[in-house]
Amino acid sequence: MRCPKCGHQDDKVVDTRTVRNGEVIRRRRICLACNHRFSTYEEVVKAHLRVIKRDGRHEELDRKKLLSGVIRACEKRPISATQVEVLVSNIINELEAEYEREVPSTAIGKKVMESLEKIDEVAYIRFASVYRRFKDVNQFLSEVEGLIGRE
Repeated sequence: MRCPKCGHQDDKVVDTRTVRNGEVIRRRRICLACNHRFSTYEEVVKAHLRVIKRDGRHEELDRKKLLSGVIRACEKRPISATQVEVLVSNIINELEAEYEREVPSTAIGKKVMESLEKIDEVAYIRFASVYRRFKDVNQFLSEVEGLIGRE
């Protein structure tokens, strides 16, 4: 590792710790030329998932976009911001475990619906109405009746 102070390439690791729940390793180093101390961080570089949209377009999986959709579905519901963050993180982790490079948008929608159904039925229905593109009230009622039937 190149010293940020003098540019020398020889150093010694004096301390190693894991951070962020073991996802990152922090190393304290000392330059053997000028004795400057500095830190480096190591983490696994994950390939970014690409979403295959309904119309065939591809775009990078955007956590903010997913979070925004879930927040919209959970508006004015007794669901904390922390619950929403955890839900989105869990969905992304599941997707990264199941798919290597590309994930269909339908798989994302299904995971969101499954997760929302477990925590709040109204948020589930709100998300389902957009995801499934309900055309009229009958489709909406049908989904609500199906939800009631599962209880």
